[in-house]
Amino acid sequence: MGFDEDLEEFKNKVLSPEYITEETYTEKIFEDIKHINEYGQEFWYARELSKVLGYKDFRNFELIIFKAMENCKNSNQEIGDHFGDTTEMVNIGSNAKRGFKSYKLSRYAAYLIVLNADPDKPIVALGKTYFAVKTRQQELIENYDSLSEDQKRLAIRHEMIEHNKQLVAAAKDAGVNSAMDYAIFQNYGYMGLYGGLKAKDIHERKGLKKSQNILDHMGYEELAANLFRATQTEAKLRRDNIQGKNNANKAHLAVGKEVRDTIKRLGGTMPEDLPTPDKSIKQIQKEQKKLK
Repeated sequence: MGFDEDLEEFKNKVLSPEYITEETYTEKIFEDIKHINEYGQEFWYARELSKVLGYKDFRNFELIIFKAMENCKNSNQEIGDHFGDTTEMVNIGSNAKRGFKSYKLSRYAAYLIVLNADPDKPIVALGKTYFAVKTRQQELIENYDSLSEDQKRLAIRHEMIEHNKQLVAAAKDAGVNSAMDYAIFQNYGYMGLYGGLKAKDIHERKGLKKSQNILDHMGYEELAANLFRATQTEAKLRRDNIQGKNNANKAHLAVGKEVRDTIKRLGGTMPEDLPTPDKSIKQIQKEQKKLK
């Protein structure tokens, strides 16, 4: 049995209802079955989600999907935007796979499903929390036009904090273990996005003190570019199963360059040429606390 077969067998074991015990419940179980399409959009396969939620018979789980679709319709949302018909390849034993009818689910669709799932299952409670938070974050992103400049910066900065945690985990799995290794890894990402500039160079260009974090002194456009860099690098590390810190560094550099090239193609301003806001994220947070 080769590596791919071993990995597939392990994945099916981990996703089996018998394996999922209360001790294994963490949000990572939902992150591990998350997929990203060619447009950078996240989705979940219904059959994989059904296993994680402890449903042995997909026919029973499909009844929950139908209820979620009805909820989606009642919320004046297009069902097709959140529930996509697809064929999902499922391991049927002896290293053989077979295609079965399934669905590609958006975060909102997955959220509606866990709302309709068996509330007595502990994993369902975790799923409600996980998808509710993710759905709220997506709503915030989609409503950027109604947010002020400061609110946009706060929203994306919060996203950066959360996604950097995931990037740290993905980098560690790839072999980026020490704090020094991770600092070097981050520099490669910055060099790709900022045309060769390292974190120290960006810090100096912004005229910051040594103790100040460069992310706290970015406008929302610059933060958004860095958020895209972080999310896509994490996805690439996991999707391509990249191993070794040198390979992880190269991947981060490549993603950074790709984001930079995208900005260039769209006629945008290069991140190093964007203005540094007068107020830092911490200053905005202090001002908001005073208003409460």
